[in-house]
Amino acid sequence: MSRLIGTTAHGIRLPIIKEGDDLVKIVSDCFMEVVKEENINVKNTDIVGITESLLARAQGNYVTLENIVDDLNNKFTADEISLVHPILSRNRFLNILKAISMTGKKVKIYLSYPDDEVGNLLMDRYEIMKKDINVYKDTLTEDDYINLLGKKYLHPFTGLDYTSIYKSVFDENQVEVLYSNNLDDIADNAKSILVANIHDRAFLKELFKSKGIEETYTLADIMSAPIGDSGYNEDYGLYGSNFSSDNSLKLFPREAKKFVNDVQAEILKRSGKKVEVLIYGDGAFKDPIGRIWELADPIVSPGFTDGLIGRPNEVKIKYLADNDFADLSGEEAIKAMKEKIQTKDTDDATDNTKLGTTPRQLTDLVGSLCDLMSGSGDKGTPVIYIRGYFDNYSVD
Repeated sequence: MSRLIGTTAHGIRLPIIKEGDDLVKIVSDCFMEVVKEENINVKNTDIVGITESLLARAQGNYVTLENIVDDLNNKFTADEISLVHPILSRNRFLNILKAISMTGKKVKIYLSYPDDEVGNLLMDRYEIMKKDINVYKDTLTEDDYINLLGKKYLHPFTGLDYTSIYKSVFDENQVEVLYSNNLDDIADNAKSILVANIHDRAFLKELFKSKGIEETYTLADIMSAPIGDSGYNEDYGLYGSNFSSDNSLKLFPREAKKFVNDVQAEILKRSGKKVEVLIYGDGAFKDPIGRIWELADPIVSPGFTDGLIGRPNEVKIKYLADNDFADLSGEEAIKAMKEKIQTKDTDDATDNTKLGTTPRQLTDLVGSLCDLMSGSGDKGTPVIYIRGYFDNYSVD
């Protein structure tokens, strides 16, 4: 009888991690305890995913708002900052706005519309489509917004008006909110620019600098080095940060590659098996109702072992069943399918048998699975153990 269970994922509970904890040991201890308790036969290429917040917490990778203020003041000499395309998230962005307000500079907040880059709506997209508005060209003031749509839009999940929330951290005459996707318009009216957009940050920084805005930085440039004894992230700065307290943020972890290699080596020493290991943040998936794309981190996985480099090479079983093996059934069809999988071409992406097998990066696929399994609330399973991910129908 062929094996009936394919890929499985298990959430592993850990103790509460604090700064200075030996996370390599703790993860390995808990993993081996689960393996023993559940009588699991660990295999090479099984996968262990660890959420980024555990590593950042163990590293003590935190910054205070005062740290951020110091870094902003070191970089921006102009008396006004144009903040370009922040996402709508209290967890991700409200403390950053507080720090910007604490510089005392005038601030123009340019919000992309009708939604931010990860799909959070600022206005009803269907209502704005009915108006004589070019969302790629027209810059709107708050008064324009009200005159066009009658009232501010409330976020469908939180029920909040993010324009008002974002303005609330500033003094009354310190901030102006505008709605614009017109990059030329933004550049023409800017003294200095802080790019908050996550996934187009490099392009936007280069563009604004080419338009003569010398003081152009992205959030990756803020807290990319320590201020005193603060945390930092040399690659992503404030990108990937999360609310920690009213006066602090937890940053994306550092040295993730070294950490995953150390965990892999420790589990190999204890189990004799070379599992793959990754650090994961937000998964790369989209909510079908709110249309929110989950990826508010700069990358799904900031660190992973070498076995997770690349993309899957798969064929479409249902296509083969309907075409190549349409006349076969039962054991004969199973045998033919397994032989086809075992001899599949690894290079021909135009092969019809691969239609619909979207070639995403392994780390994006596995990281998304881990994020969905662990959630972001109180499941208490920040480590995910995935078995059989690299197996296919031909493997018994």
